[in-house]
Amino acid sequence: MLDVSPTSSGNRFRRARIGALSQLIRGVVVRKGHCRILDIGGTQAFWRTWRDLIDWRSVGITCLNRPGQAGENVADDAVEMQTGDARAMPEYDDRSFDICFSNSVIEHVGLWSDMIAMASEIRRLAPAYMIQTPNYWFPIEPHARTPFLHWLPEPLAYRIVMARKCGFWTRAETVDGALRTLQSARLLDARQMGALFPDAFIRRERFFGMTKSLIAVRDPSLRCPRGLSQDQALTKLGAPA
Repeated sequence: MLDVSPTSSGNRFRRARIGALSQLIRGVVVRKGHCRILDIGGTQAFWRTWRDLIDWRSVGITCLNRPGQAGENVADDAVEMQTGDARAMPEYDDRSFDICFSNSVIEHVGLWSDMIAMASEIRRLAPAYMIQTPNYWFPIEPHARTPFLHWLPEPLAYRIVMARKCGFWTRAETVDGALRTLQSARLLDARQMGALFPDAFIRRERFFGMTKSLIAVRDPSLRCPRGLSQDQALTKLGAPA
């Protein structure tokens, strides 16, 4: 059974992402001695789960969330909690961080213009980044845990959300509630991710041969050898495919 918990060490997809992220971190630490990470939408619980895979002596992490969405906040020397808006972060200067990281957030920020704003901020704030999002063309909607729901016309989809609980979504009592739930996540495909992050490799996470998630990865130290695809280049250069 697929482990979907964001704080479970049994989630093999997140384990692979953290493995790739740790390579980015090591590269920065070798060059600078310390790595500053901005995790957009991250939590302390997430980082505690993967603590054994990262050298905390050389890392400082800032988790940015909207007010009330950060979850538990406890004293932690390595993980700082902040509130803010992923679409506009004027509180941080250009290149305030070495790496920007985000799991399943960009599909929640709003319309395409909002996604553009978030992507622009990511590219401004750090020279390296790893940004994951569910793939629109994977047949199961990841938030509703429901096959094909995101492919249905909205007038049909909102009726399903009103009829029953769908995965992480509770049953909506009103049309307004159902539509707000549906529109809270706008899934992206690989071409859209490439447009948002034109200076990145777009990795594909596969589940039974299908692309489950897309990950935009920018590592300034990587170069794509002639004749190799982006996935092949990442594998050849040490990132898991």
